[in-house]
Parts: sequence; structure tokens; C-alpha cells
Amino acid sequence: MTHPRAMSIGQLKETGYQPCSVKDELRRNLIRKLRAGDELFPGIIGYRESVLPQIVNALLSRHDILFLGLRGQAKTRILRMLPELLDEWIPVLAGIEINDDPLRPMTKTAKRIVAEQGDDAQIEWVHRNDRYQEKLATPDVTIADLIGEVDLVKHAEGRYLSDENTMHYGLIPRSNRGLFAINELPDLAPRIQVGLFNVLEERDVQIRGYPIRLNLDVCLVFSANPEDYTNRGRIVTPLKDRIGSVIRTHYPESVEEGIQIAEQNAWLEREHGASRSGVKVEMPRFMAEIIEEIVRLARSSPHVSQASGVSVRTSITNMETATSNAERRAIGTGETRVVVRMSDMSALVASCRGKIEMTLADEDGAEDKLVKSLTGEAVKAVFARCADVDDYEPIVEQFGGNLTFPAGDDLSAEEFAANMKAIKGFPQAANRLAKAMNLDAADPGALAAVGEFILEGLYVNNRLSKYSANGKASFRR
Repeated sequence: MTHPRAMSIGQLKETGYQPCSVKDELRRNLIRKLRAGDELFPGIIGYRESVLPQIVNALLSRHDILFLGLRGQAKTRILRMLPELLDEWIPVLAGIEINDDPLRPMTKTAKRIVAEQGDDAQIEWVHRNDRYQEKLATPDVTIADLIGEVDLVKHAEGRYLSDENTMHYGLIPRSNRGLFAINELPDLAPRIQVGLFNVLEERDVQIRGYPIRLNLDVCLVFSANPEDYTNRGRIVTPLKDRIGSVIRTHYPESVEEGIQIAEQNAWLEREHGASRSGVKVEMPRFMAEIIEEIVRLARSSPHVSQASGVSVRTSITNMETATSNAERRAIGTGETRVVVRMSDMSALVASCRGKIEMTLADEDGAEDKLVKSLTGEAVKAVFARCADVDDYEPIVEQFGGNLTFPAGDDLSAEEFAANMKAIKGFPQAANRLAKAMNLDAADPGALAAVGEFILEGLYVNNRLSKYSANGKASFRR
């Protein structure tokens, strides 16, 4: 990355540079992007009509921002994308701890250097990536961490306490002319939150009560989970009053958006890279819908704590786990290509544990039972969208004579497809449904996935019974 060539204040003046506050800088670059029709936050899905307009309004208003939402709603990701709205490079006075504007210095040291050296004073260039600082709020965070503290070593060297050079500056002063983010703001102790009052309103800081004031140029952004207001901590009212805009985030509003987010973030390409297995794993659309439907059902289940929420990370890890289970099957059977099918859903219990907080979970294994129940409900919902259960009554009738159909994640697609031929009309029914779902009916992997989907759909609709253990399963009447 090549920065501008000016290396002194005199050379900087020749470029026509004019000092600009960080919020004006954000506003200017935002307006330019809006006029050009550029995408403001690439990769953020589902917020175009709801959250993004609020962010734009806040930046245009030169507000500090609080992103308020449940876990897994892209709050931190948005925070870390805000620096893209800064200028690529800004000049700072060389030899100063704090990013100080060469033409509008703030610290006494910087003013002294400019007064003594004039246009010969040296400058440095700071990239926008270095103008973003982030701090996770934890109970052990102190005022010294955020604002600063007296450096006793410097004081022992003979400097007066009223001298700026005696101070060790905290994260916020060091973020001058940039963005400073605090994640999980309610976890910050109330007495520490009070220390932010002056920064947010008067834009200055005092260290240890000494008459040292820094008129900071910083944009403060925060994230918070509403759950924290009652469970672990809260944002003190005067602090909330000083934050310009509070923006509520939300979970994906549609199945399509949820699938897009999961596919965007999940590790699904397994045949490439240093740890490649040589197996190509494909996930049919209906399987992705089932995985997303599990999470959507959890977000409305009375057995799940809705105050805690169910993160989109659940969809992401579930998609990765289902892919891995199919990959494991292919490695064992020697297949180089495999399609995710219903038998891979049994592995989702592991990737759901700890991500779904139950309202009552006194019984051992209650969480696992809930995940299995939600999976069944998800299959039922997706099956109802894809097929009519009554159309498969002729197949159900053939199970009346003690017929048992083997399934499970130990069977290859070829074996499963071959077993389907034992039931009259079953391959043809799977073929028709595969075509209706835009799948290649001639592909054994797709046919096996659809066939197992039909059997699972009949089971959740109480037309068949299912017996499963250790990854093996069988269907019977």
C-alpha cells in the first residue's frame, strides 16, 4: 500500500490538505458511496431494508452508534466494516503517541513541535485499518485501560504530574482521529461506563483529575445484547442518553436469507486445500432448508429461552456438521462424490449443544431430545412444502408385511438406491420428486437423498415407524 509522498508539514500544505473530523470524513465518504451506488456493507444479508438505512442515517447525523441485538446478528462484523468508510490514508505528526493532525494539533507536545519546527516538522501516514480499535468489555476493564493513567516511571524521571508526557494514554485517546468500538457494553462496570460520559458529550478526557484535557476527535461505536440488561449488567441511563443512535439488529426474516448466510460462512468446500479429502460433498436445497428450519423453529419454541436467542452460528455449524458426516460416509465407502441426506441429520445434536438455551432443562439429555424433536418438526414442515404425504400411500401399504427398509449413514448412495427397488413404485416416486425439486433423478446420490427424505417424511407424519441407534436406522410399519 503506497501512501502519499508528503513527509513534512510544508509538503502537506502544498497538496491542499485540509483538516477534517473523523465523523465528517465518514459522512463524506458515505455520501460518495451512496451517489455511486456502491454496496456499503458487502456480505451483510437481510439488513438492506431494515438495519442499513438506520446505519446510514446515524452516520449522516454524525452520531455515535450502539448496535443492540441478540447473539449472532452480525453486530461485530458491521463494526469492523465501518473503517472502510474512512479515507485510506491520513497524515499525523511524527513522534506523537496520539494521532494528532499536523495542521490542527491537539496535544501540547504537538503544538510545541509545530511552533519550533514550522513547515519542516515531520509527518507520518496512517492507514485506515490502523484507525480502528476494539475492546471487549469484561469486568476487569479499568479506566486506565480506556482513558489513561499516570506513568509513575515518567514521573520519577522528573516530569511534573501536570505534564502531558507524564501520562500513559488509554485506548480511547490512542484512537484519536479514528473509530473505537466496545463490544458487549453492558458487561462494562457502571463506574467505568461513567468514565465515558465526557468522551461522548464533551469530547474530552481527564486523567486522574489532573488539568490535562484532550479534545478528542473519535467516533465511538458499541454493541450490546438486550439479555445483558437483566442477566449480567446494564447500560447506565446517562450513557444511553449520550449515544446518538441505537440500532436494533435481527435474525434473518426468511428461510432464503438464513440459507444464504449459512452458506456464505460455513466451510463447505472439502475437496480443496491442504486438508482435502478428495470427496466432493453436495447439499441439496431441501436439506439446507431443513437445517435452517430447525433454527427458525427453535426461535419460536416455548422450550427455548427467547431472551437468549438462537444464533445464526447454529445454522452455520449444523451445515458444516451435516457436510462432515456425509464426507465421513464417503471416505468409508470409497465414494469421491456424496450428497447430504437425512441420515446425516442425526449428527446435528453435537453442533447444537450449547447453542440452544432451554427454559427448563433439569432432565439429563433434554437438550438432545429437543434438537431431535425440532429436526422432526423441520422435516415435516419442509416435506409439506415439497410433497403431499397422501401420494405415497401405496408405498406405506407395502410395509404392512413386516417389511424393514435399512437406512443410516453407513450405506453408500448406490446401496441405498439399489434397496429402493425392493419397494414397488418407490424409485419412480423418488424420481418424480427429485425432478420437482430440480435434482438429477439419474444421479444415485440425489435419488438416495430424495428417497430417504420421503421415508423420513412418512415417519414424521406417523405413516411409518423408525428405529435408529449409532447412526444406523430402519423404517417399518
